[in-house]
Amino acid sequence: MSDKICNLSMYRVRSAMMKTMILKANSAGTVASGMLIGLLALPAALNAQDDNVEAAPQSVTIDNVTLNGAEYNSVTIWSESPLMIEFDETNRVRMGECNRGPKNISSAHFGRSAPLTDREYQMARTAWSYFDKYFQPDTGLVNAVGSYPSTTLWDTASYISALVAAYELCVIDKREFDTRATQLTNTLRNLDLYRGEAPNKVYNTKTGAKVNYANEPGEVGMSALDIGRMLVWLRILKERHPHLANSVDNIPMRWNFCNLVNEDGRMFGAFTQGDGETRYVQEGRLGYEEYAAKGFALWGFDVARALSPEPVNYTMIYDVKVPYDGRDPRIFKNQNYVLTEGYILDGLEMGWDLPTDRTNDGLTASHGWRAEFANRIYLVQQRRYEQTGIITARSEHQVNGKPYFVYDSIFADGYPWNTLDPTGEYQPDRAAIAAKAAIGLWALWDTDYTDLLFESVADLYEPDAGFYEGLYENGNGYIPLQTANNNGIILASLLYKVQGPILQQVSDNTQYWNTAYAGTDLRDNKCHPRLMEEVVQCCSCAQDQIPPVIPLEEFLYCRAVPTEGETAATDCRPQKHNLAPPSPRKVLPQSCSAPGTAQP
Repeated sequence: MSDKICNLSMYRVRSAMMKTMILKANSAGTVASGMLIGLLALPAALNAQDDNVEAAPQSVTIDNVTLNGAEYNSVTIWSESPLMIEFDETNRVRMGECNRGPKNISSAHFGRSAPLTDREYQMARTAWSYFDKYFQPDTGLVNAVGSYPSTTLWDTASYISALVAAYELCVIDKREFDTRATQLTNTLRNLDLYRGEAPNKVYNTKTGAKVNYANEPGEVGMSALDIGRMLVWLRILKERHPHLANSVDNIPMRWNFCNLVNEDGRMFGAFTQGDGETRYVQEGRLGYEEYAAKGFALWGFDVARALSPEPVNYTMIYDVKVPYDGRDPRIFKNQNYVLTEGYILDGLEMGWDLPTDRTNDGLTASHGWRAEFANRIYLVQQRRYEQTGIITARSEHQVNGKPYFVYDSIFADGYPWNTLDPTGEYQPDRAAIAAKAAIGLWALWDTDYTDLLFESVADLYEPDAGFYEGLYENGNGYIPLQTANNNGIILASLLYKVQGPILQQVSDNTQYWNTAYAGTDLRDNKCHPRLMEEVVQCCSCAQDQIPPVIPLEEFLYCRAVPTEGETAATDCRPQKHNLAPPSPRKVLPQSCSAPGTAQP
């Protein structure tokens, strides 16, 4: 940051009614547009001539000045003796003048839609300070938790989220964005992969080497959920910044997806067993599974099973029919936590749309049941506050000391508001208002309750280090930890308020990911989708219409919009519509073979 200096001696406000301010000053040099720390916001550059401090008092007038929130038409500065005041150029761009982002995209979207206020812009700068403080210059990676030099693909995707948002919100300039983005893509392109297949679960941020959970050299496995989130943000990165597309495409080109996605469209992770062998296990439960699956689908993978909510069950909490994964954890050895994060990430990043949706309509969710379920996840937390007085915004989060991490659930293991550590132990004293959940809900729902959530966490930060994880529900204060995931989601939430869903599929450029090694075995050997081939569908004119997985009558908080595929949703709000759902009309497919014609 380069600061400009202006010599001032004193000031006085002549009349608020006259909207004129007089400041005694002897102006010397040029003052760039920006914010006078603790005093003035100057929207226009001030060019003053050099004066001899021994000369008679000189003056200069600046138009359109804000002083402590009050606006003035002009300020006059004059001086007889010098006083040094610094102007901070990092505040130079006001949010009303920040016009970055994809052009020709509708800004209308669910939830809050407006430029950032001064307070919100300062929040964006505070969240970004985490990524400044814990940046590793040798690799371009950022620590996942404070000063500990370790990260995962999920947390690195959160860093990309922060990087994109910080640029779009004019917190950083393009030079810093490009420098960081190119170094990061280079590191990701050359990661040492787990068993030569796909990224390891954990990496050392200082060296970029794959490590175990103790941050020692080794490998522990690969996570389909983490990879799915990374694929979402790699797609966002190249859609918004086509000049980076080739670098981005080369990252997943090295990965082998054969064990990550199986033939029936489910996602699998892997871990190393005690005997050193690799075990592949289905990964993901309702909420997170569909979010991560969208990452794979955005790159052309068939993950239809993972995108489907089946099997889904419901539990009534405060008269809200809350959905949860129907797979029995006693059999499948995997908990079915109901958490906020998977739903708000889908909303903030993709507007609860299908991966194939390129309409960029922020007021219609083409993946309709996701929007419907998200509204229930929001509403049940508001209802808990209304019934108990406990301010609620639940998600998984870090905690200081053992157990270090908890799943702060809305529903898990048969119980509502069940806070569990990774071993399944009940940890009620670790329940908290998660900052990322509170700000994410605030961005997606414009209500009095989310205003309360915002006020609960908006000032929980350490200057130059980012926002704390959250505020304990039991009154034990804030969680004294800062993380990449928390601060990255907060930045994404602020960007959503300004621009709407962050993924805007607007690029029609040829993609290296689509064309590389087309027609060769190299794609098949790594199970990459054949995107330069078009499959011609066969159909029967007499085929019955397949009913939607989530019936239309289940759309209580969103208005169902029947389509030829997934049911879309619009007009989502936390009150029941009390209207009969529209009945879908049967339609013929685009083309049919004649009766009796053999199918190829």
